[in-house]
Amino acid sequence: MKHLLAIRDLSVGDLKAILALSEAPFTRALQNKGVALYFEKPSARTRNSMEVAAAQLGGHPVYLQPSELGIGERESVEDVTRTLACYHAIIAARVFDHGLLEQMAGLNAAPVLNMLSATDHPLQALADLLTIKQLLGRLEGARIAFIGEANNVARSLAEGCVLLGAQLNIASPAGFGFGRPMLAVNQVVDPLEAIEGADIVYSDVWVSMGEKDSRERREVFAPYQVTSDLMAKAPGAHFLHCLPARRGEEVTAEVIDGQNSAVWRQAENRMHTARGAMLWLTGAAA
Repeated sequence: MKHLLAIRDLSVGDLKAILALSEAPFTRALQNKGVALYFEKPSARTRNSMEVAAAQLGGHPVYLQPSELGIGERESVEDVTRTLACYHAIIAARVFDHGLLEQMAGLNAAPVLNMLSATDHPLQALADLLTIKQLLGRLEGARIAFIGEANNVARSLAEGCVLLGAQLNIASPAGFGFGRPMLAVNQVVDPLEAIEGADIVYSDVWVSMGEKDSRERREVFAPYQVTSDLMAKAPGAHFLHCLPARRGEEVTAEVIDGQNSAVWRQAENRMHTARGAMLWLTGAAA
């Protein structure tokens, strides 16, 4: 049974198939089938993109919250997963602990789709990769500069770049990079070094959901703001952001609202790649 918990779980062929399915004409592959959408964390793009994508495929999305399922308290992970599998063709979950997804997938009761965990955000990476492909006409050889913390978004994007032959340069403050070297990922501290020759410049918030905000943290990240001056070091580069954005912090309004920003295409592609991921999970072929 197929599951999509992280980009690293995919083969090159799997990843290419999902991206192709995201752009291909689609059928009502989920006609009269349920799609469970379990949210431990709130979301604008993830909920809307998944619900609309499921509906486009003929499915019936059901939004679920922790208070309704009581996973690990009122019922065990195993019992909840097997119950949901009685009604739904796919179980999608947006959670804090990645281990919960692994427990669900280990039962092989229904395909499990990671809508976000503390370590991974594969749905965002799929939309990012599709957007880059549309903007540049290719992924192989593309040069992406990620400015900010090596978080779950950066990790999933990096894994996709490794699979598809793109080069990722990530500039992070000391102590906020990946904990270990990653193949085909260049980790640096200086944003100017990361952005040199970039086709894509990517930013994310300085304080992710669930992290503690502090003046000290903001001072550390202040030199990592994406400004027009920084973008000028990579002439013609497109700007991406997974959203929500805080204008005036990680990126200036001039950049995110500028002509080289592709954040709204990127946001729309969350719906298309959600559809591609669900088609792949249910066995559709590109």
